[in-house]
Amino acid sequence: MKDKIESFVKEINHFSIEDLQSLEKFRIQYLGTKGLLKDLFGELKSVPNEDKKDVGQLLNGLRSLAEEKFNSHKETLDSPAKSSATIDTSRPGENSEVGSRHPLMMVRSEIIEIFSRIGYSVSEGPEMEDDWHNFSALNFPPEHPARDMQDTFFIDNDGKEEMALRTHTSSVQVRVMENQKPPIRTISPGRVFRNEAISARAHCFFHQVEGLYIDKKVSFADLKQTLLYFAQEMFGEKAQIRLRPSYFPFTEPSAEVDVSCSICNSKGCNVCKYTGWLEILGCGMVDPAVLESCGIDSKEYSGFAFGMGIERITQLKYKVNDLRLYSENDVRFLKQFTGGI
Repeated sequence: MKDKIESFVKEINHFSIEDLQSLEKFRIQYLGTKGLLKDLFGELKSVPNEDKKDVGQLLNGLRSLAEEKFNSHKETLDSPAKSSATIDTSRPGENSEVGSRHPLMMVRSEIIEIFSRIGYSVSEGPEMEDDWHNFSALNFPPEHPARDMQDTFFIDNDGKEEMALRTHTSSVQVRVMENQKPPIRTISPGRVFRNEAISARAHCFFHQVEGLYIDKKVSFADLKQTLLYFAQEMFGEKAQIRLRPSYFPFTEPSAEVDVSCSICNSKGCNVCKYTGWLEILGCGMVDPAVLESCGIDSKEYSGFAFGMGIERITQLKYKVNDLRLYSENDVRFLKQFTGGI
């Protein structure tokens, strides 16, 4: 069998291919369904078991040799026909489809850029979190009713430590405080998950950017000025904000922040519920208990935190009135953002 293979190697090497007719003859003789190679592979079953591996390798090499010779001559014989085709260089070129960045990613980049101008770094963390980083370190004890404020996707971890898809990017802030000494000035952009009904104003997953600033003598006035700066950089110098008292387990005092509605210029529309204002974020001074749980001396340091939904900011910036459009991948919608930042 080995001698037969070696003779076919010599035969293939000496086979003369000068035109398409001889090329086809070569293909039929060696590579066709009734060719010599198929017959040889059929004879492999009669080879003794101890020789099958060596004979099989020789057969594979023979087939590769035949295929390489066929393909190289086919390319050579086809090329003159291709090169002879005339090209009309005076014809106008075809327009290429130009892609675009997703509007949420455009706004995410803009938010990061705005805060980077005043010294904020970017921190990221895992989307699947343990209870400590998602709840407990943020002043959510097991029996705390505030846990019910966020419908959580819990993950079966085979009886091990309970895990969940993060309900906010505050979990990233906890990781930063555990591993970095003040001063801390960072933002945490990322995707979060909550078990909510999907509608024009809500979704089961969305994107957040949360900010954290910890240093000595940080005040609520610093927080308000930072948020006003952000609103005017994002929505224009005429943008105004208002703060309403609120409650979050990890900040005290806490506030909700509204921005003047850019869709109706504060005149009132269905998006702002005819109030002229739209809620864009929550904020507050970091609770001392949160600082202490992360190993930061609350008597020496203070800080503020804030969190905003990127979908809501994008809705205001581009006057999009349905949050579902962001995740439906409708090309007609996405094409409107071609050429964006």
